[in-house]
Amino acid sequence: MTREERLKYTARAGKLVESMTLEEKISLMSGDSSIQQISEAKQQGYHFNYAPYEAGGSEKHQIPALRYCDGPRGVVCGYGETTCFPAPVLRGASFDIELEEEIGQAIGEEARAAGANLYGGICVNIPWHPGWGRSQEVYGEDSFALGMMGAAAVRGVQAAGVMACVKHYAFNSMENSRFQVNVTCQRHTEREVFLTHFKECVDAGAAVVMTAYNQYQGEHCGHSEYLIRQVLKEEWGFDGIVISDFFWGILDTIKAAKAGVDVEMCHTRCYGEKLVDAVKKGEVPESVIDEAALRIVRTILAFEEGKIQSKKENISGNFARTDSFGHLREWKMQSYDRAHHRELALQSAQEGITLIKNENQTLPLKKDLRKIAVIGRLASAENTGDRGSSRVYPAYVVTPLEGIVKAVPDTEVIFYDGDDIEHIKKLAEETEAVVFVVGLDFRDEGEYDPMKASTVYGVPRGGDRISLGLHPADVRMLKEAGSVNPASVAVLMGGGVITVSEWEQDLPAILHLYYPGQEGGTALAQILLGEVNPSGKLPFVLPYSENDLPEMDWEAENQYYGYYHGYTDLDRKEVKPYRPYGFGLSYTTFILDRAAFSCDGKRITATVDIENSGAVSGTEVVQLYVGCQHSAVERPVRTLCGFQRVTLDPGQKQRVSLYCPVERLSYYNEETQEFEMEYAEYEVYIGTSEAEEDLQKGTIRLSMD
Repeated sequence: MTREERLKYTARAGKLVESMTLEEKISLMSGDSSIQQISEAKQQGYHFNYAPYEAGGSEKHQIPALRYCDGPRGVVCGYGETTCFPAPVLRGASFDIELEEEIGQAIGEEARAAGANLYGGICVNIPWHPGWGRSQEVYGEDSFALGMMGAAAVRGVQAAGVMACVKHYAFNSMENSRFQVNVTCQRHTEREVFLTHFKECVDAGAAVVMTAYNQYQGEHCGHSEYLIRQVLKEEWGFDGIVISDFFWGILDTIKAAKAGVDVEMCHTRCYGEKLVDAVKKGEVPESVIDEAALRIVRTILAFEEGKIQSKKENISGNFARTDSFGHLREWKMQSYDRAHHRELALQSAQEGITLIKNENQTLPLKKDLRKIAVIGRLASAENTGDRGSSRVYPAYVVTPLEGIVKAVPDTEVIFYDGDDIEHIKKLAEETEAVVFVVGLDFRDEGEYDPMKASTVYGVPRGGDRISLGLHPADVRMLKEAGSVNPASVAVLMGGGVITVSEWEQDLPAILHLYYPGQEGGTALAQILLGEVNPSGKLPFVLPYSENDLPEMDWEAENQYYGYYHGYTDLDRKEVKPYRPYGFGLSYTTFILDRAAFSCDGKRITATVDIENSGAVSGTEVVQLYVGCQHSAVERPVRTLCGFQRVTLDPGQKQRVSLYCPVERLSYYNEETQEFEMEYAEYEVYIGTSEAEEDLQKGTIRLSMD
């Protein structure tokens, strides 16, 4: 649902708000669930967000409550009834906007089936350093790609009639210290690097924005009038609902209300009676409450499409309504097209899994192999990612081992998850191919908070990553046993960058599996055997060493974010990565030729011929980058400005055009506090990764004429 469609409900919402008392309006702004109640529910066998969490609502005025469900990988509500899609980092590797919109709609349909009307799983924070524990929840390191994919998810979720919540606004790129860290940066860095993708999601019609726990420029994000009122609501024209992050997202009643936080989630600590008192004492103008109530009512009515549903009729249940939680045993998901959603999960994994090395055409493996060894503890694990608030509980998960065994019924598959190197070498000698499944799981990275870990989630660690490499035992195994069998493949599991330079020379083939969702094992086997041609592209730069990146103190109380990160930082320092941003191999080859570049004053056009010059069908991601070498202001060497997936049969050729609106080239002038266009010569690149050797280059000139 677009902003224009929602605004049609303004008059009706205004009349409802005018008929409400102060206490009734503030009740709309107040969550209903406490951490104690959620902890008690867990003790009775219900996981976090088993049923939607409610906030506000008024049975008297027939205003439905906000009913929240979490989950970047899918709907958290329920158990064994929702689809676990691949983590967003893998979906970002697909560079498939259309598929992401389909996945968003599927998630919206499942949220509706769970009784929710608000989905809080669209995370678009920048992983300024890839060690951030929740990098898996976002689409990669590039702001443009984050915005495009996040906006697609917003459109999809809201096409299903569910409010899409974009989070965490803003600068939330550290996990261990997220409750204490104060982030600072220059204003042009703020606008060009950290906020542009949020604006893209707002422009796509996002109904809800969630604030972050951290501080920005010395102010908690949930108390920041600058971020919420000035930028989000006034400059960007956001007409929807601003909610706090759960439990500790706001800490001060007056500051949060005046800053523009419309709803305290998911229970009341600062709002409720405290906010009523603040208004009566004149500390918070009642006009602030009226504005929040109008936003809440208007948005809910628009998404409920005028259908009134009282809390008594809410099928989802609610932890806050009872101490017994007995009604949860009767709670049921409604129907949706489960088969289609699982097909989408499989397609997503097929498109995102990334081939980053394939010497001597090691892959695909021959289908008539007599004996294969599958090595590593993660091969048999249901490893779908973080086990914090984003954990999804699907009916099944196809592990890498299960996927391989099912795909080769006539082949003997030997599995070993131990650390006896000599035994592993022996297996490698006796088999015709070896698949090493190594990497990370929820104990290595993810959402982390000591209190939550002990009372709600039961997660032993998580948090930000200590190292960007593999565990020492995995490194030793790959270095000592990886070269024994010439048909050896390393399959990496994890939520982002995993450095490989310690051991990559010992194996001819490397696949990045990320966290591939419930159908990940199926997709992996299909790619290993050549039934599916890999087409994923790294949504981050892969450095040779983490020493090429800035040092991070994940427990810091103060963190400065510079203008450059990821591939823009390595380009600036002229440091060559192991694999560039946007890189991914295929089982076929592509030739790009006859690049042409033009600009009509409104948009830049880059056109190129692409031909499948190999023997099998395949998909390439054509990418557009723009730079301004002689800029008068600080700019990256080049940044992503467009991309398109192109599927071709052997020998097939296609002319592809990518477009970039010229306003995307504007920079933020800190003196005028506005985005401005620089009229100058720009370098335009089109190709298959961010590396200059993979790009064809031209120039265009922007003039005021």
